[in-house]
Amino acid sequence: MTTDGAPKSRLELVMEKLRQQDEAQGITQVTLTDAQREAIATAKKGYEARVAQRRIMHQTAMMSTFDPGAALEREEELRRDLARFEREHEEVLAAIRRGE
Repeated sequence: MTTDGAPKSRLELVMEKLRQQDEAQGITQVTLTDAQREAIATAKKGYEARVAQRRIMHQTAMMSTFDPGAALEREEELRRDLARFEREHEEVLAAIRRGE
């Protein structure tokens, strides 16, 4: 039963069980501040903008590339850049969550 006396829903029961499992494993739930939420949203927009810009640059380069070897090289550059952007984005998010 909940604090108001009503029975718990299945969702509430499952969430309670998951919280108990997290506590048993030593995982603590951290509530983000409004400033952290805002910083995460800003970081996400910046990441998405970088990815979009890089994809546009890639498409432009591919339109002028007729050599299959050069096309493969451009594809590999795109994959490397996107992986780097993802890594950097994750590092920024981790720093925000830590409060840095």
